Amino acid sequence: MKNSRQDRIMSVLFYLFTACFAAACLYPFWLVLSSSATAEVTLLRDGYRLFPEQYSLAAYKAIFSSSTIPDAYLITIFITVAGTALSLLVTSMAAYALSGRRLRFAPHISLFFYFTMLFSGGMVSSYILITKYLHLGNSIWVYILPALLSPWNMFLMRNFFNDIPKELFESAKLEGAGEVVILRSIVLPLSLPALATIGLFYALGYWSSWMPAMLYIDDTKLFSLQYIIMQIIRNVDMAQNIAVAGAQSTAQIAPAYTVRLATAIVTVGPIIFLYPFLQRYFVGGLKVGAIKG
Repeated sequence: MKNSRQDRIMSVLFYLFTACFAAACLYPFWLVLSSSATAEVTLLRDGYRLFPEQYSLAAYKAIFSSSTIPDAYLITIFITVAGTALSLLVTSMAAYALSGRRLRFAPHISLFFYFTMLFSGGMVSSYILITKYLHLGNSIWVYILPALLSPWNMFLMRNFFNDIPKELFESAKLEGAGEVVILRSIVLPLSLPALATIGLFYALGYWSSWMPAMLYIDDTKLFSLQYIIMQIIRNVDMAQNIAVAGAQSTAQIAPAYTVRLATAIVTVGPIIFLYPFLQRYFVGGLKVGAIKG
């Protein structure tokens, strides 16, 4: 059946609207990218432009001049990959146990998870727990274990598990499958959209983590990328203030503004590549056809 003229016009309008919306989303990213590769003098004189007159990689040289950047990248990648995998494992097991009335006191146990979303012991108690009792100081696991489970993500996944038809569980139990087999072979394959979404939340959190490095890490080899970048920005700002106080010329001032923009590209760039791989999982209907009439 051929599409009518009105349908074709609507399709063209939808494509135009989508293209305009995509351009509006890409505009700020391109502005930051081009400005980060601009000479500091040109940026101060002309402001932000899509295509600046004078390009310079001084900001990126200032960032990657630190010998700890490669190690920090490896540390952050390990934290993101291992932390996301372990968090998804723990979150899915907790969500499965609290879904579908499998536990007798599941509502009461859920209340303990919910309580942690409203109240916190504070930074002092967390510091004492992590350093004195868990002994995670100067350990790479201090980035992962304290953030291993998010109650909000657990409740999201539990609600997704509750939407899976009960007939699937009943038929699996009739075949002799245990809870572990049901979770591994039925629940998780049908929950790819939820796993992809929550996994992205966890990955973004681990990738952006810098507070544990400031509080619990003294070994420079265990510093995360974000903490190293924060130190670089602080040093550049200090150098700029000293240059201004000494009445140096503009050309001698450290590239403080472009360094800030370059750090945004360096830290955000790698995590952006996760979206194309996870996009195909953000779809519904994976459970359609799982139950045959």
